[in-house]
Amino acid sequence: MDALDTATEQTKLRCKLSTETVTLELPESLYLRLKQAAQATRHTLNEVLLHAVQVGSPPRWDDAPAEFQADLAALDRLDDESLWRIVRGYRTHADVERHQELLDKNANGTLSAEERDELGGQRTEADRFMLRRVHAAALLRWRGYQIPSPDNQRDAA
Repeated sequence: MDALDTATEQTKLRCKLSTETVTLELPESLYLRLKQAAQATRHTLNEVLLHAVQVGSPPRWDDAPAEFQADLAALDRLDDESLWRIVRGYRTHADVERHQELLDKNANGTLSAEERDELGGQRTEADRFMLRRVHAAALLRWRGYQIPSPDNQRDAA
């Protein structure tokens, strides 16, 4: 099963609940390319068009862990500058240091019950922070921006 088959099956599962019909005017050259792709892959033109729209759509957040989905969904509504602030953000030195201290204590088996809870909270917040950064970067990329590598970001700071 290729990527188009997988995307088509996933879409069929999601779209069984509801579908919308859209009329779209395509340049002839694009229509012919999509029609040829449909014939070559033995898919309907509708399936190829649906795949093209899915691939070119904003990044999804609904496959992230449920506890982070609302945070990621909210990013879709932010303006570009707000997304850039998230992408360029860093955790504080104190947060990173404390997280490492707790990880070291955990590795040594000297973590108290309170510290175990704190470590769990720190881990969740670190995950939330990174998922927000990655999703904000993906949204900016989808909006047409080039996202510098983390090394280039540090050099520019």
